[in-house]
Amino acid sequence: MLLFEIFYNIATLQHLTLQQTMKLQIINGPNLNLLGVREPSIYGNTSIEDYIKELKTVYPQIEIEYFQSNVEGEIINKLHEVGFSYDGVVLNAGGYTHTSVAIADAIAAIKTPVVEVHISNIYAREEYRHVSLTGKNCQGVLTGFGIKGYRLAIESLLI
Repeated sequence: MLLFEIFYNIATLQHLTLQQTMKLQIINGPNLNLLGVREPSIYGNTSIEDYIKELKTVYPQIEIEYFQSNVEGEIINKLHEVGFSYDGVVLNAGGYTHTSVAIADAIAAIKTPVVEVHISNIYAREEYRHVSLTGKNCQGVLTGFGIKGYRLAIESLLI
């Protein structure tokens, strides 16, 4: 049994070294450029720049890229740009989650799996935030885990 485990571990390590680096795109929507200063009681005190640095330290084997825009069309363009060549997208569309049929359609149109993230629990907030137009086209939705939801999304893309 021990010999089998050794050979299995060696084969697994060889397989991992032969794989290409995983490429992930984190996309944040409107007002998320203000993380760390905007409504810290809801969104916390950590800036997204600091958190992205932390994620890159935790996942050195993953190429993590970050994009933020307050403009709906720019978010759609980024989804189209990475949606056929990246291994995963972590998307926090912010307020567009509840209003954007166009972003929902862009997610449906691409091949790359998308995980939707919300820092706050959208179901514990105003009623209009309870509906996610984009979520149905995502691999999964994480809501209410704070900024750590981004890490949970990355973990979900690794399985």
